[in-house]
Amino acid sequence: MSQREFPIERRILLLGLAALPFAAGAQAQVLGSGLTGLLGKASDSALDKLAVPGAFYADPAVRIMLPLVGGAGSLLGQVLNKGSQLGLTDGLTRKLNDAAGLAAKEAKPVFRAAIGKLTLADVPGIATQNDGASQYLRCSAAGELTARLRPLVDAGLVKVGAYGALDKLAKKGALAQLAGISHEKLGASVTDQALDGIFKYMGTEEAKLRTNPLKPAESLLKGILGN
Repeated sequence: MSQREFPIERRILLLGLAALPFAAGAQAQVLGSGLTGLLGKASDSALDKLAVPGAFYADPAVRIMLPLVGGAGSLLGQVLNKGSQLGLTDGLTRKLNDAAGLAAKEAKPVFRAAIGKLTLADVPGIATQNDGASQYLRCSAAGELTARLRPLVDAGLVKVGAYGALDKLAKKGALAQLAGISHEKLGASVTDQALDGIFKYMGTEEAKLRTNPLKPAESLLKGILGN
């Protein structure tokens, strides 16, 4: 090796080492973009499915129920559960699920906006979990999503007559009055349960997209992660 060759090779090596952080950053940026794209598709698909009339009520895993003061094991909880079994509150329960479906129908922009604000701090960890992006969104944007979904839920509850049905039960001295369920408590409960259901469906949809090699986002993730 000549004296001239060594400095040139050394400069190339130093340039290569200097470029490594930029390459890693670029890779993380591309992977992050792939994950947010994947999450956007998963949220759209989940919301489409839950926006179908009757979808929330038809699936016991995401069905919206009346809030139970003191928990299901309390006396009031037992009274409400018994009332539901007897069909006394079933009409109201269906209305709650219909309202959640109406909220899901209008919620795509809400979820897309939250996804657009994501800063994926632990991209490799998120990328290697089947529902990692959905769980990350839930942890990082739960407060924002709850606040923005609540007005949609309230509008849905008014539209389907759920608040009116609750008031009628209260005037009759029925089960809702015993449990002390207010409009505020009912709206908050339906919002929380609807979010639980949406994220459950999102996780499932994300996992499906990841396992389908025909999906561009999945191919991107696999290519970068080397699996």
